[in-house]
Amino acid sequence: MHKETVGNSPSRTDAPGKVTGEAQYSGDLSMTGMTFMKILMAERPHARVRNIRVEKALASPGVVAVYTAKDVPVNEYGLQIPDQPVLCGPGSSKPSADIVRFVGDQVAVVVAESESHAADAIKLIEVDYEDLPPLSDPIAAMASDAPLLHPDRGDSNVCVHYKIRKGNVDEGFAKAAAIVEAEYRTPVQEHAYLQPEAGLAYLDSEGRVVVESAGQWTHADRKSIARALDVQEEKIRVIYPAIGGAFGGREDLSVQIVLALAAMKLKRPVKIVWSRRESIIGHGKRHAVILRAKWGATKHGKLIAAQNEIIGDGGAYMYTTNKVLGNATITSTGPYAIPNVKTDVYGVYTNNIPGAAFRGFGAPQALFMAESQMNKLAEKLGMDPVEFRLKNALREGDLLNVGTPVPTPVSVVDTIATARDAFKWKKNSKGKTQNSKRKARGAIAKGRGFAAGFKNVGFSFGYKENCWAKVEIHGNTAMERVVLHHAGAEVGQGFHTAMTQMAAHVLGAPMSMIELRASDSATQGDPGSASASRLTFMAGNSVKGAAEAALEKWKAEERPAIAEFQYFAPPTTKMDSETGYSMPNFQYAYVAQAVDVEVDTETGHVRVKRVVSADDVGKAINPDLVVGQIEGAVVQAHGYAVLEDFKTKDGRVLTDQFSTYLIPTIRDIPEKVESVLVEAPDPNGPWGARGMGELPYLPVAPAIAAAIHDATGVWMNEFPFTPERVLRALGKIK
Repeated sequence: MHKETVGNSPSRTDAPGKVTGEAQYSGDLSMTGMTFMKILMAERPHARVRNIRVEKALASPGVVAVYTAKDVPVNEYGLQIPDQPVLCGPGSSKPSADIVRFVGDQVAVVVAESESHAADAIKLIEVDYEDLPPLSDPIAAMASDAPLLHPDRGDSNVCVHYKIRKGNVDEGFAKAAAIVEAEYRTPVQEHAYLQPEAGLAYLDSEGRVVVESAGQWTHADRKSIARALDVQEEKIRVIYPAIGGAFGGREDLSVQIVLALAAMKLKRPVKIVWSRRESIIGHGKRHAVILRAKWGATKHGKLIAAQNEIIGDGGAYMYTTNKVLGNATITSTGPYAIPNVKTDVYGVYTNNIPGAAFRGFGAPQALFMAESQMNKLAEKLGMDPVEFRLKNALREGDLLNVGTPVPTPVSVVDTIATARDAFKWKKNSKGKTQNSKRKARGAIAKGRGFAAGFKNVGFSFGYKENCWAKVEIHGNTAMERVVLHHAGAEVGQGFHTAMTQMAAHVLGAPMSMIELRASDSATQGDPGSASASRLTFMAGNSVKGAAEAALEKWKAEERPAIAEFQYFAPPTTKMDSETGYSMPNFQYAYVAQAVDVEVDTETGHVRVKRVVSADDVGKAINPDLVVGQIEGAVVQAHGYAVLEDFKTKDGRVLTDQFSTYLIPTIRDIPEKVESVLVEAPDPNGPWGARGMGELPYLPVAPAIAAAIHDATGVWMNEFPFTPERVLRALGKIK
């Protein structure tokens, strides 16, 4: 076998193009006769559009066309439900499409011969708004007398409500020796991918509308675009150029429909590139969540009951709120066996920017609550927090909070023990770490923290999870060329490299022989999304199946040897609406982390010195890529926990640039990240692999919170842990 086979770390196949600048991202694309688009955003959180006057814009130099709501054939879209207008304003068949519900709602588009002409003309569009009271607080939006933001979707702004009813929590709390109650708040987070939303649309030689723009699921994008334009899906072709980061933020559409609309009407290429401000105010964010918890444990340190209430700010439209909060429901009790659970999870429409998919998909919020509760209970019981976790960690045969056995293998004990040992964690019978005994050096207080987590692999709750691949082997007596077809999105995670590596492994061929044709809805079957930690697992199985089938044909002297394969994952089931009972996922992956932190008690500055992350990856297809994912996730989660402070007021964004919304630089990130790979093979995974791209993100915030407590003695139930918030917790400022 070649050194490029599974388990080794050949170089990324896309590295040369990205290093040299040859890789073409959406904003790099160009065509002869290309026009340029600008979008007019509402810039107000809640209003009725009374009238739009476009005459001055149409008469402006270089303008080719102006489009408003009346020009969109089916003026609604949405990944989960079609509750968002493509363009807001009068003249549309969609009920209440004349209402803007967040600052980034799109009202009109201008197409011109140059970008500057389009920018000048967009300022000339005159819109008469009737401002409406904004609902920016999800708790206020839940009130029975709150104005309805989507009256056509029921009599409440609550768009999601999940329940878990397992055992009897009242009886459980009656047996508890220690009970901890707290309220937690987790913030909005901006995806901050380096490539802002951009795209090019045009007609191809077969008359199809082609949209080249970054996304995470070619076929889902195609379906949404086709529906809004009222054409058959085959009339739309979605191609992904190089993608400069996604993290879940590209699951929901941004510019694609209006680009396709203009190209279809004008029969000319149309291009758009959003500014950073447009990207920040115009596209979904990580959900802000309020979490209330009451947990109890016996005097012997066994969890006995957990009662949770979770309220997620869904923002103006559904996006993936139903799925994100479904995942939060599953992870709300952590990777632990708890016999009595009562949980209510709500998603609420507000006039804030929509809550969207973001790495971890609801689990970071839920696990901040769960892991903080674990650390507080350990302290209250006088137990070491690692030992407390090991005593309660899920094991084979244990029931999840939804009442069904956890899928095997269950490796949370392994990951906790591995992180403990790699960190050289020293336990203390009073539930405090060794560092807490050390005196602070001047204003610098040191502490250690621990947290764990788990995350589903693949789509959940009854979705028929599947993935397609095709392999062609060309040559006469010997293989000369292999063509691998797969539409899965390379969003920076190294997926195309891993996929090529897996095909080469099956065929016994060098990776240089594999010609990858990727991310084109017209020539490839449905891959599913680059999300849910699913692509290595799902695409790996589809590529493995296609390559094995093609190899059999090759051995039978079929030339060329061509095979397609569609992999179907084990089935899952929906949650019962009253009890939550379900088998929601076919597999989970597990993670545990320990951190060293320094807190400057005079300035409030938190410095993360060291992170040890033990992640169960099943089997590392390419270990270097796995380590890269761990380091990237830890850095991104560290920004979420310590630095990134997304501020709004009454639905208006105050941090709409990178000068005000600060993301970590090289000087801000943890000084040391140690990645420890745990390989508990998944029997259904390709070569035992399971998805892990989201895993290392999950425990970072609660581990840092525990370390801050260890250093200072204060619990912080809200983050980011900015200097101001730390000083307030220490009682040094009001």
